[in-house]
Parts: sequence; C-alpha cells; structure tokens
Amino acid sequence: MSVVASPGAASVVLPWSLRPIHLLIGLFLIVYPLVATPFWTVQIGAQSLFMGVIALSLMFLAGYGGMVSLSQMTVAGCAGYAIALLGLNDKSKGLMFVHLDLPWWGLIPAAVIAATLMATLIGLLAVRTAGIYTIMITLAIGVAFFYFTRQNYVIFNGFSGFAFIPVPVVLGIDWRAPLPFYYLSLGVAAISYFAVIYVARSTFGLSLQAIRDNPRRMNALGFNVYLHRVAAHAFAGVIAALGGVLLVWMNQRISPGTIDVGPLINILVIAVLGGLRHPVGPFIGAIVFVLLQNFAIDLVDYLLQGFALDVIESKRFNTLIGTVFLLIVFFSPDGLLGLWQRFVGWARSAGGAGGWRQNRSS
Repeated sequence: MSVVASPGAASVVLPWSLRPIHLLIGLFLIVYPLVATPFWTVQIGAQSLFMGVIALSLMFLAGYGGMVSLSQMTVAGCAGYAIALLGLNDKSKGLMFVHLDLPWWGLIPAAVIAATLMATLIGLLAVRTAGIYTIMITLAIGVAFFYFTRQNYVIFNGFSGFAFIPVPVVLGIDWRAPLPFYYLSLGVAAISYFAVIYVARSTFGLSLQAIRDNPRRMNALGFNVYLHRVAAHAFAGVIAALGGVLLVWMNQRISPGTIDVGPLINILVIAVLGGLRHPVGPFIGAIVFVLLQNFAIDLVDYLLQGFALDVIESKRFNTLIGTVFLLIVFFSPDGLLGLWQRFVGWARSAGGAGGWRQNRSS
C-alpha cells in the first residue's frame, strides 16, 4: 500500500494490495442487483454509482490537486446536453433544433469530448487563482451555464430542456433496464475508480500532488505548474462526463434544473461527506446522500408524528440532510472515511492495551 501526502497533515491512502474486504465488497456489488428490487437497483444502487463518479472528479481535483471546483456537475451536464443534441430527443423533429442522430458508438465519445473541452476551458480560467477565488470562479461559470441553457430556446429549449432521450440497445440488450443499467454504472464506476488510482500513482499524479503542496518549488524545478493543473481539470472532466452520460440516460431527460446551483453544491456535499482522502470516499458519500434524498422525508414524517407544528414540515427534509452533513463534518473533517479510520485506530489501541494488560497480569 502506498501513501501520498494530501493537503495539510493528512495523507491519501491508495489501496494497491488486494485484501479480503475488497473481494467481499466486489462480490456484494455484483450480487446486489440480483437480490434487490428494481427501485433499489436503479434509484439507489445505480444512482449512487454515477453520482459517485461525478463526485470522484471533484475528489481528484481537490484531494490530489488542491483545487476545489464547483463546476463538475456543469461538466456532467454539458455531456448530458451533448447526448440530447447530437442524438434523439422529444424536439428532434423541430425546425429550430439540430439533431444528428449519431449512433451510440459516436454519440458517447462526442459527448465526452465536448464535456472535456469545457472542463479544460474552465481549468484555463480557474487555475490562475487559488483558494476561495477558484471556488467562486467555478461557481460563477456553473451559474452562467445554468442561465445560458435556461434562457436559450433555440439550442437548449430553455426551461423545459429535452425529454424522451433514448438509451441505446446494444447486442440486443436494453441498457435502460434495471439490471443492465446497474452493471453499466458499476463498470463505469470501476473504470473511473481505478483510473484515478493509476493516474494518482503515475509521474503526472505525483507531480500534481507535489505542485499542490509546494507550487513555487515545483516551478523552480522546471515543472509547468499551470499546464499540470489544466491537465488535471481535463482528466477530471472525462470522469465527470461519463457520470453525466449515465445521469441523462437514467432520467432520459436533461434540463437547466439538472445543472442548477443546488446540484452543483450537492456534488461538493457528496465528496466532502465521504472524504477527500481516498477515491472510495465519493462513492460512500453518494450512498449516504442518495439514501437521505430518498428516505429523509419518511424519517422526518416518523419523527414528527404527534406534533402539529406549522414551522417544521415534512417537506423540509433537506434540513435533515444538511444536519447530517454538518454533524459528520463537525466530528470528522475527513468525512465518513475519517470517522472509520478513527474507529479502527481506537479499536486497535483498545485491543493493544487489552493485550498489554493481559500479558502483564500473566
């Protein structure tokens, strides 16, 4: 197992050795849709996977590059709009809309390339700043793209966006069906996860982490800090684009609401909730976030039974999501992964202390 430094005194742990727990997790992910209902397979399982992929792109930028970007959902949305515009949708027959009806093997690369170009352009602007200024620039770009799609009816169909976006049927398999779509999402998540681990261990990844820690020294050593950071945005854009394609295929629609300020912030919440120290963190955060998003309203209804309060309504389930997020971050700035590592450390310390006392008594 190799260890790479992350912002501050923390470190990013890369699991290069295969352990039994990894095999168990992999086996569970493969068997899960075979025993779950379609709702749990798609709405919980598949959605957690591709939302984790989008958040993984943010984790790569923030954890390895020290750059917090709030425009990763914007990049994913760009890929989604490319799928709608270059393929088929409910407005394809309109005279005001351009549709090329590309086959799936041309449509997916075109969407990924379009989103990667957008991510690169965002990087060209954002990497000139640092800290809060990077956050504000990426947020401004995301908000600008949201209003641009919402007010443009000639290309993006304005507020309504596009619906009835078909999912390709390849090898006779309907990839929108619960079981194939889950395994498709699992495959994309696995490829993205191991790609991030590989890049983080490569010469480029190690240089990026060194630039994160001391950009002036790396610049003095002859490394092009600016291009390294822009390339990191481009790589993160590829990952976010893959998640965006799955997002639009699950919903079979894309609209400005998909890339609104709320979804932009949700990606940050997912990444921070799981933890930015490890590529698995965004997927853990995505599972918790999706579960809260689907069942928080039921939990609020249960907690408020017997209370006739007009101020607190069951519709305010976002308050519960925010409360859980604040509690986790308050007790562990490293997210759920940080809590788990602290628990493991405490258990080992307790076990070691117990063994020392037993040996002394004997």
